[in-house]
Amino acid sequence: MQSLDRSARHACWFNAWMAGAAPLETAIDAVVGSDAAHHVVTDGAASRLGLGNDGSVTLLLAWGALRRAGATGATPALPTPGDPYGLAGPPEFTAAATDAGEAVVLHGCGLGLVPEEVGGGVFWRAYDAHEPHLTESVGDASRALRTALAETTRALLDLDLARWQPEVRAVLSEVRDAHDPLLAPGYAPRAEQLAATASRCLAITRLAATTDSAAVSAWEVDTRSGHLHGLARAARHGLVAACDDGRPR
Repeated sequence: MQSLDRSARHACWFNAWMAGAAPLETAIDAVVGSDAAHHVVTDGAASRLGLGNDGSVTLLLAWGALRRAGATGATPALPTPGDPYGLAGPPEFTAAATDAGEAVVLHGCGLGLVPEEVGGGVFWRAYDAHEPHLTESVGDASRALRTALAETTRALLDLDLARWQPEVRAVLSEVRDAHDPLLAPGYAPRAEQLAATASRCLAITRLAATTDSAAVSAWEVDTRSGHLHGLARAARHGLVAACDDGRPR
């Protein structure tokens, strides 16, 4: 069963709670999922959040503090080296988020959160963060993702037919048959559809990264890699747009 990346799940349930579309306890449980617990490490942000000394607090307490500090919503970032989409600095936050491959940017309070798995739990470290000015709508991101998916499907079936056609066909059938809700209550249906397709496209790229290719020439290898990177990029941008542009207001 597919699921959202951790930061996308965090952002969309925070938005649902802020908009009154989900109770606090329900939203926290959805973010924590099967993890043991989630905490926020405040570092230098404790005084801004009214939490006293620096340290760690439960996610439930942190969300309340973030709202009191002026947070109005959240956007996930799913950056990779060379594609910092969803990030606007400062450098320390951008570097930490890129190393982790994900982050949550809070609107209205100048903070961002970067997750780190520790044992069976997750610690979200708070950083100063600038709000990104995202311009890609759900519609724009959906069109870009459909184009990237069509191009990548053709290329992979041509290059890898002998090796992993059964696997890719199974994942592609899930893309076509996506019905399970991924986002929190209150999100627009088009955003829900985009999130489902983007998550499955990320599954395609991850499957391809761990599957031997039938490509034998340098050109074939480069072509395969280029299409996979393009699809992964469109899928990451799609998830960000779904969680941001399609959020409950």
